[in-house]
Order: sequence, then C-alpha cells, then structure tokens
Amino acid sequence: MAIGALLAGLAIGLLTGPGNPADLPLYTFTAGVLLAIGLYGSTHELEADDVRENLRAVVVAVTLGVLLKAALISAVMVLVVRGPEAIVLGIAVAQIDPLSVAAMGARHRMSRRAKTLLSAWASFDDPMTVLLSFYFAVLALRAGGGSGSGTVSMAPDQGAGADFLLTTLANVVLFGIALLVWHLVRRLTVGRRTEHKPEHQPEGKPGAEGTGSAAARRADVLASVLVVVLVLVAAAYMLVLAVALAGLFVRVGRFKPYVNRAVSGAFLVAACLLGVLLAQGVDPLPGLALGAAAFGAQMVAALLAGPWLVPGISRVDRYYLGLGQQNGITAILLALALEPQFPGTAGVVGPAIIVVNVLHHGANRLLDRKLDVTPPPPPPALPSGREKPEPYGPEPYGPETAGPETGGPETAGGAAARTSPAAGGPMGTAPEVI
Repeated sequence: MAIGALLAGLAIGLLTGPGNPADLPLYTFTAGVLLAIGLYGSTHELEADDVRENLRAVVVAVTLGVLLKAALISAVMVLVVRGPEAIVLGIAVAQIDPLSVAAMGARHRMSRRAKTLLSAWASFDDPMTVLLSFYFAVLALRAGGGSGSGTVSMAPDQGAGADFLLTTLANVVLFGIALLVWHLVRRLTVGRRTEHKPEHQPEGKPGAEGTGSAAARRADVLASVLVVVLVLVAAAYMLVLAVALAGLFVRVGRFKPYVNRAVSGAFLVAACLLGVLLAQGVDPLPGLALGAAAFGAQMVAALLAGPWLVPGISRVDRYYLGLGQQNGITAILLALALEPQFPGTAGVVGPAIIVVNVLHHGANRLLDRKLDVTPPPPPPALPSGREKPEPYGPEPYGPETAGPETGGPETAGGAAARTSPAAGGPMGTAPEVI
C-alpha cells in the first residue's frame, strides 16, 4: 500500500505541473501533525519494564549510537554534496524505523533481549534524530546551506545555542503539562473505581467491574483527547519531542488499535506527499550514497557500541543488530518537514530509503542462509519398539545411507523418506518412513 500511495503522489505531482507543495500555507503544519503521530506511535508500544531492564542499552543507543551514526553519514555526505545541508541529510536517516522493526520481530535467530534492544533503539532514536535535525537545520541555514520560508524552531532569530535550548525547554514544558493532565485523569479513574465499587461484591464477579469499567472507559476517552490536543499543539510549534516522551506514559487503553491505524494512515499520507515532492525531481547519486552510508553506519555503531549496549551479547545477535538499519516513516516525515528550508531534500532522502531497505533485506537473507549451514538439533527419540533411523545427507548432517532402515531400494523408500520430513520439523529431523 505504501508503494501505491507513493505512485499516486508521483502521478498527482506530474499531473498538477510545476510548483513546490512545500510552499503551501498548511504544508508545515501537516508535516508536523504526521511527524507527531509517527513519534507517538513509535513509543506508545514500549513497556516500562522492558525499558528499565535495558535502560543502559537505551541510553547508549540514543546518545552514542545516534551521534556516531549521524557523524559517519554526514562525513560521507559532505564529500558528495559539499555543503552544510549534508549534515542535515545525514541526521535525517540516522534513525531505525520502529514499524519495520516490529514487522521483523518474529525473527527466531535473535534472542529476546536483542529484540527488545533493537525495538527500544528504534523507538527512542526517532525523537533524538528529530531534535538534532531541527537544531542542525538552523546551523545549516545560518551557514547559507538552505533556503525557503518554513520554520523548524521556536526562535529563529536567536543564536543557534539559545534556539536549541529554548526548543528543548519548550518540549519539556509541554511534556510536563501533558504528564500532569494524564496523572489527574488516572487519579480521577482510580477514585471513581474505589468510591463506587460495592463492598459485598467479590473481586472476580462480573458485576464488580461495572462502574469501574465505565470510569476506565471515560479515562481512555480523556487520554485520547489529550493525545489529539498534544499532537495538534506540537505540530503547530514543532515540539514533537514532547509527543514522543508522552507516548511512554500516556496510554489510550481500548483505543490503542486506533492509534496503530492512525500511524498506518500517516505513513500512507506521508508516502503520497513524498511522491508529490519526488515529481519535482530526484537526485539519485546523493541518494545512493546516503542510503549506503546509513546502512554502513549502523554496522559500525553495532560493532563499536555492541559490548556497551549488551554485555556478553552473542555473535549472531551482534550480526543482526549490525544489519538492522531500516528507514521508513520517520525519515519520510523528516524529509517533508525539512523540504521548505532545503528544497530537494525529498529527492535525496527518497532514493536513500529504497537503498537502505534493499540492502537490509538482501544482507539479512544472506546471513540467514549462512547460518542455515549449522547442524540442526538432534531428532526426537522414537517410541519404543522402533529403531532410530540413521541420519542422511551430506556433512554436517551425516553420511549418505544406502536406503531406509526398513529395507527396500534407495530409489523407493529412501527417496520418500528424504522428501517427507516429520510434521513441523526441518529437513534432517526424524523422517516418516513410507
């Protein structure tokens, strides 16, 4: 569906003719709304226990990991673009897409701890890269590296350091207000549950939760209203970091599926807008360099920071963390948000996203095949009275056998045994004897 939305936007851009949509009055606000929705969706799924368990890894990943990746990518792009905007491009793709990580969460070769780390890394590096992108965008604009009429900060007329501090402080204040309102909503819910719960009713009886469920429903509604207001305010002033932080605490309960649908919808709208911008022109060479640099930077970051992230991490987990770079909704939304200041950003980031994801799937497929040569686990014991079959096939699974142990030529029973593995087991585990 994302490819369809991208093609639809490309067709719209080609049919409507010249004119940059980033110059439209509501463009910046729309990009801010989409970015805020994506950031809330990236953090609202995280569990506090998982974050506390991997707190050290999360802190290292979103500080050292993001800064190292951004520096490496920007260094490559300076050689290709030769301008201050190269730093902004490098930061824009330095994050890992949390939606893509969630889709690959069923990968069986990664340990649970490595999956949690990659998920937390992908969720927390989004707000970090957004904040760095807006800060360095101001620096690049002051260095003469960009143009346009949009705003990316709260105080464009102040110094860069003051601008960064003011934006960060505004994000913290907005997050504090949202957290205070959320705390009041929860207190109200708990108070009503305690006040109206019948004393003679046992805890597990269906009637015991009637009034409490109504209060919980009201709390979910109020939380949803809070999230909507927070997204709109953050989009108006580009305080999207507050939305990402609020996602860790403000939960919408029964309306959680609607949040996931909103994130998917924002992704499709962002892909369509990206297609419209790509109709203005594509810069393939910088896009290829940006994608390759982003994928390589993740490998370097995992190699250098891996022992600090998870002490004693296995070799296989480190491989998969190194090949874990994927870009998606956040990179697209950052490209949309930065387009007014740096025209042509979408034409570079768009191809880079494709390059990163192609490299990710290709490299992981090769690693999967390489790890598949390891011997499978021993076959399960057979019921008493039956003889355990000999292993078959080339090394390391075992030497070739003349045929099945029950007798018969190799071309009859032996071939059937090789093509009929036990239900649910891989080739090499106890075959059915036909």
